Amino acid sequence: MEKRQLGNTDLHVYPISFGGNVFGWTIDEKTSFELLDAYTSAGFNFIDTADMYSRWADGNQGGESETIIGNWLTKNKNRNDVVIATKVGSDMGDGKKGLSKKYILQAAEDSLKRLQTNHIDLYQTHFDDENTPIEETLDAYAQLIKEGKVRYIGASNLSPERLTKSLEIAKANNLPVYETFQPHYNLYEREVFEKELEDICVKNTLGVISYFSLASGFLTGKYRSKDDFDKSPRGGGMGKYLDDRGLKILDALDEVAKKLGTTQATVALAWLIHRPSVTAPIVSATSLNQLDSIINAPKLDISQEDIELLTKASAW
Repeated sequence: MEKRQLGNTDLHVYPISFGGNVFGWTIDEKTSFELLDAYTSAGFNFIDTADMYSRWADGNQGGESETIIGNWLTKNKNRNDVVIATKVGSDMGDGKKGLSKKYILQAAEDSLKRLQTNHIDLYQTHFDDENTPIEETLDAYAQLIKEGKVRYIGASNLSPERLTKSLEIAKANNLPVYETFQPHYNLYEREVFEKELEDICVKNTLGVISYFSLASGFLTGKYRSKDDFDKSPRGGGMGKYLDDRGLKILDALDEVAKKLGTTQATVALAWLIHRPSVTAPIVSATSLNQLDSIINAPKLDISQEDIELLTKASAW
């Protein structure tokens, strides 16, 4: 297993990022620590979160994931061994959202405090804010980088037009350039990224860190019918995947997983890892058993024939 360079940065990560959206939501701090310990003990080093995780859960206000990660970093004294990515821009309540310079500077301080660190390795625009000039947003990031509080910046959920414009404005005005892009991308959700965004990422050498890499669990194979929807909090959203194409994808995953003696999740992640444009898929786990399927993906001896089978079955 070799590290991969994140865009044009000097950050090098192993090709799986642990998604921190589950911390403080479907798993508590104790379980989060156990999973992070197991993930890093297996040699991995890239953790992705956001300031708003997991504000949607009952009783939460946002910042729970960063707080748990910060407690874990402090407990293990391993800040320099991991790459920490977080995001800004989502609605944190009480009018706290967007990409104005004033808000980004305050949100960064809040994230640093929760993470109990003096710097964020990768600070990402979570969602676009068309009410704020791109120059203002990038100028905020420039100040944070100059102050040593942020090392590099990335983006997520931008349209092709806004991503391109952001890159152009940054280069024209000597402002920080987005080094990574975080798209919704997996074996099922292929069309938008491949049709509209992949070429932009490749041409600009952006590190691609896909989210929903297992389609919220659909690509693990545990959702085969409506009767399976109550297997997890995410089960209710599985109906959209249970069409002819989704079932073809599951059949292909079953075939390759059986052939290689592994899980469907491992195969689905291995397909992503072998996409030339993808640097590190983001994936979360709520148990050590799930984590095993994740960390086995980069080591899977998947053939080009297997990859082509999956690509054909998931064709859009």
